[in-house]
Amino acid sequence: MRTERIAEDIYIFTSEIYAHVTATAILTEEGAILIDTLPLPEESREMAAFVRRRSPEGVRYVINTHFHADHVNGTYLYPEAHVIAHRRCREFLLTFGQEALNAAKAENPALEEVELVIPNIVFDHELALRLGNHLLYLLHLPGHTPDNIGVIIEGNRVLIAGDAVLPVPYFTWDPNVPRNAWGDWQTLYHTLQRIREMNLEAIVQGHGDVLLRGEIPYILQDQMQYLDCLHEKAQALLDVEDVRAAITDSIPEDCAFDTEERKSSISSIPLDGLVRYMHQANLMRMYTELKEQQATA
Repeated sequence: MRTERIAEDIYIFTSEIYAHVTATAILTEEGAILIDTLPLPEESREMAAFVRRRSPEGVRYVINTHFHADHVNGTYLYPEAHVIAHRRCREFLLTFGQEALNAAKAENPALEEVELVIPNIVFDHELALRLGNHLLYLLHLPGHTPDNIGVIIEGNRVLIAGDAVLPVPYFTWDPNVPRNAWGDWQTLYHTLQRIREMNLEAIVQGHGDVLLRGEIPYILQDQMQYLDCLHEKAQALLDVEDVRAAITDSIPEDCAFDTEERKSSISSIPLDGLVRYMHQANLMRMYTELKEQQATA
């Protein structure tokens, strides 16, 4: 696990085991607020020990940015904390969270000690949270999933984005969960537009490096252009005979637009190459939706 301090009392933890997923700790004189908790006990426990050494008042709140296991698995390590999430995150975890965790444990014995924790404080649109000298605004930022939220740390103007912001936009779909828990590219596009207008000093991505003020507008513009381009690529696939081969050959750079001033931030390199899988999953999802629309037209 990599630990980075981005302000006097704000720490970012990045997994070195799984997909560079991030979690955040905000330390106050009245206790700590955690945003996500890392996926695997080895690193989740390392994070918990770090926080408890620096926060004698304990952990007061854990915020789950969305229902995905790589963000919520470590929540069980903080039984003293209130757990905050979007209302739909609670619904998803109640509906299929235990089943998904049991399946994950069957595949990975390292998860044996993980316990599902259901959020006990939920909201729909926005929620303000004050602890010590910090005021946080929790915002619904859907698209990656329907329940994704972000957290603005007021004063620092830092957004903890959950998976609303990633090295490449990713609107999830998973046949193992109900369709109403899938992401949506158009919703994600509007969320990125909204974030771009927030005048932020930094964005903590759900996976990957922290984005800084000067690069934020350009990176988010790259991501919106990527989604528009991806939709055009998916439409073109309707006339392709071997769709699966075409998608397998596709790379994120197919939707990266360099200018004379700067190179696009869209790349296959981040997250140890996982972004290529994300890109191809995006393309397959868009194509499948268009094919369904074509069949019902």
